[in-house]
Amino acid sequence: MKELETTYDPKNPSIIYVGSVQYALGSFDGKSISYDFPKIVRYLDAKGKLMFGKNFKIYEDDHNLLLKLTSYFVQDHDYCKKLGIDTNKGILLSGPVGCGKTTLMRLLPHLVPHKKTYNFIPCRNIVFGFNGVGFKLIQDYEDYKDYCFDDLGVEHVGRYYGKDCNVMGEILISRYEVFRQKQAKTHITTNLNANELEERYGERVRSRMRSMFNLLSFDSSSKDKRA
Repeated sequence: MKELETTYDPKNPSIIYVGSVQYALGSFDGKSISYDFPKIVRYLDAKGKLMFGKNFKIYEDDHNLLLKLTSYFVQDHDYCKKLGIDTNKGILLSGPVGCGKTTLMRLLPHLVPHKKTYNFIPCRNIVFGFNGVGFKLIQDYEDYKDYCFDDLGVEHVGRYYGKDCNVMGEILISRYEVFRQKQAKTHITTNLNANELEERYGERVRSRMRSMFNLLSFDSSSKDKRA
């Protein structure tokens, strides 16, 4: 079944439509939106069921993390500052396998359909592409688009004509330069912690990641929601 399109009222972007169903996410004074978190949760729960199936749900245990993420996505600069979140950086969302990282990063752009979103790409697919076309693929990510790289750390080492390459490590270094020069954002989901990321990609990449990302994580005890 075709997914229902998410649209908004140009005169009042606090109102979102999923098909013909209306969701009010807060109030609009003509200049800015004052968002209501419980209304956001209800909308995301409904939209999530349409995207991922009837068993999808927003878990109360995740509300604290979700508040941080939604504040970032709606660009509530004042509240993000209180939370220690830099709205100019991307998001690095970590947590155990199956906790919902990928799902949330696919769902949350639908909270702000009036804003430009990012291209969502699994890291494994990127490496498969590199194995076919080589180093040109790394250069392709030096553009000014925003990206979300999903499941960083599960991809294999790339190989092109017998030469091995840590493809995602090279892409992240390139994305750092784009971020520094043009403020293009990169987002990441990963099962790895900070030490594991440094072990996999090296200190050079890890140091740049500190400048590029807000580090947000699910609790280490978060259950596998796929079960």
